[in-house]
Amino acid sequence: MALNTGTRIGLYGGGLALVFAAAFGLAAATVPDKNVDEWNEDAEDAGHGGEPNPVRGLAIEQDGYRLGEVTAPGEVGAAGSLSFQITGADGEPLTDYTVSHEKDLHLIVVRSDGTHFRHVHPELAADGTWSLPWTWDAAGTYRVYADFVPGDTDTELDVTLTRTVEVAGESAPAAPTGTVLTSEVGGYTVTLEGDLTAGSTAELTASVTRDGEPVTTVEPYLGAFGHLVALREGDLAYLHVHPEGDEPAAGDRSGPEVTFATDVPTEGRYYLYFDFQVDGQVHSAAFVVDAAAGATGGHETEDDGHGADADADDDGH
Repeated sequence: MALNTGTRIGLYGGGLALVFAAAFGLAAATVPDKNVDEWNEDAEDAGHGGEPNPVRGLAIEQDGYRLGEVTAPGEVGAAGSLSFQITGADGEPLTDYTVSHEKDLHLIVVRSDGTHFRHVHPELAADGTWSLPWTWDAAGTYRVYADFVPGDTDTELDVTLTRTVEVAGESAPAAPTGTVLTSEVGGYTVTLEGDLTAGSTAELTASVTRDGEPVTTVEPYLGAFGHLVALREGDLAYLHVHPEGDEPAAGDRSGPEVTFATDVPTEGRYYLYFDFQVDGQVHSAAFVVDAAAGATGGHETEDDGHGADADADDDGH
């Protein structure tokens, strides 16, 4: 499913393919069979010639690339490192990556209830191991997404792999029971406007203020004025889009509004996370948005064959 808009929108890896797709019982939160069947039907209807769209952000393997075991501290407050390897079709650790939005790999970590979101960038060792210092601040089941463009092939691929990690301790689900359209983070207030409808492209606008005044000093971060990650409640299917407009030049500033064109495949609830940078500090604003059913009952209408809580972490960028 592609973003159909005349304005250039970047996606990790430089592509325009959305990584939302059907859930096939892969590493994800538990999903009722009824939901799985519906999402499978959506994927089959969306592809050309009845072929399902490729699944992204739900599996440990895609296009021959595989996310190995993720090692990390096993309990809250224990200092250590989070590390993993990605292997290629030959079974060897992948060490060749193509820079995408200023990084070789983007790592997204979020608890299964949509809280404790982090977008970070580990370091790559010569043996193909990615790692970074890591401490958990809450127990629970976490999803770890590795988002990258492999550099060992002439074919440009946008790859998103995922695994789950268990953190020991008592955990109480903290997902909000309703929509969340305002987020307070780092002294800034961010509001989200716009409506999502399954199967159609919608504009979502994030507005940044501080002490009631509009913020017009939003800085470029990873080649854009902001980044938006969306996770579908239930299977945590993963979508990443960037603002409308051209890539900013060094020294450019924007704000208070940053607008995204967003397309979701099914009706239901989505967790959204908006990363923005001011004065060299990156902040993550978290939202919860409900997508309405489209005219076709939540099935995708256009496709090119490709397939939260306000306590989101404000560190680790």
